[in-house]
Amino acid sequence: MKIGFIGTGNMGGAILKGYAKSSASAGNDILIHNKLSEHNSVMAEAMAESGNTYKSIRICNDNIELAEEADIIIIGVKPSSVDEVLSQIAPCLAKSPEKIVVSMAAGVSIASMETMLNEAKPGCSSSAKLIRIMPNTPAQVEAAMTAMSRNANVSDEDFALAKTIFDAIGRAEGVPEDMIDCVIGVSGSSPAYTYMYLEALTKAAAANGMEPEQARIFACQAVIGAAKLALESRESLEQLRINVCSPGGTTIEAVKKLQANGFMDDVIEGFQAAVDRSKEMTGQ
Repeated sequence: MKIGFIGTGNMGGAILKGYAKSSASAGNDILIHNKLSEHNSVMAEAMAESGNTYKSIRICNDNIELAEEADIIIIGVKPSSVDEVLSQIAPCLAKSPEKIVVSMAAGVSIASMETMLNEAKPGCSSSAKLIRIMPNTPAQVEAAMTAMSRNANVSDEDFALAKTIFDAIGRAEGVPEDMIDCVIGVSGSSPAYTYMYLEALTKAAAANGMEPEQARIFACQAVIGAAKLALESRESLEQLRINVCSPGGTTIEAVKKLQANGFMDDVIEGFQAAVDRSKEMTGQ
């Protein structure tokens, strides 16, 4: 199978590197193309030196060449450039409707992509297989949470095939497209909120005499452990919190202070701000 990556910037590059290191890429060919030719070379060299499992990697001359050869086309360009890319590859999709196109552009709906394809090649969207994803930056360490939505042309088999790519860089879940805005709030943007929490913990520990780098390790590992337990436990998040809070102990005092200062309300308001902005971007 041939997997093509159009645009390998921060997110596209993270997905490419994570996928290439995984067993899911074994025996597959990888195609890449970026507008900046020097970026193509740097990415190819980095990939060649990292002990990946894929069969081969090749730089394509343009998006059309990549689309003609790839079985799955992953578009990782800025939202403003999606129209240009789809216009270029529309004739290829019309000729080979079995190809799967995956876009990670924020604010660009599947309906918008179908319109773009039809404008470039009338009738193209009637058979085009389109998947919209919303990953997050932990893709860089193969710990991403990726939401996937599809149009009616994508079969269960197609969807499962594409999902193997994103499961390889963390975890992927199918969601209705109208949940993408919510996904942005709960996982797409939330690493930033988590870094703020970690930063606050690290600063507080340093203020109490711990070396900043050691404080960072303690804080980060605590968050990793708490998240792992939350994923694997059958208990509610509320009960997990209660389990840590011994009456008259240290944790319950911290929780009381956070609750008094509106910690959970602040997180909810931040989440909603991200969701509202996402809706603005898609014109909802």
